[in-house]
Amino acid sequence: MALEPAITDLEQLKDRPVLAALLAWKPDAVQSAKFDRSELSIYVTRELVRDACNQLKTHSLVSFFSDLTCADFYPREPRFELAYHLLSHQRKEFVRLKVVLSGDDAVVESVTSVWPAANFFERELFDLFGIRFLGHPNLRRIMLPEDWEGHPLRKDYPVEGFR
Repeated sequence: MALEPAITDLEQLKDRPVLAALLAWKPDAVQSAKFDRSELSIYVTRELVRDACNQLKTHSLVSFFSDLTCADFYPREPRFELAYHLLSHQRKEFVRLKVVLSGDDAVVESVTSVWPAANFFERELFDLFGIRFLGHPNLRRIMLPEDWEGHPLRKDYPVEGFR
């Protein structure tokens, strides 16, 4: 069975409740969107990601924070792509908010004030990728020793570690 092509046109996707709410709230917060394999991914500006998450939670469009992940596309710039995996229990659908960050300025606002469950995930991404989360209540290493040099999940990290 062939897969349907992804939909990336905002005009075709603006009837999706989460995207419609973000566009009505602040159209410049949404950079792009993609609907593929029954899942919606919305690229938001890094300056407004916490506010966008708060907007979705406040208006009951998203009820659950599931996960926060990162991908390193080194040497491409912007280098990092964060993916906030959210769930709407009411509509039984997943939504993914994505934020792209450059390698020179891998900083984004923390969403722990909106979803306290993001605490561990943000600390993990700080530890392994070096992503800084502004306003995080306890941003320090969680898996590696405090004196560890570098961030081992970055693609430019030496395979055998620093010597």
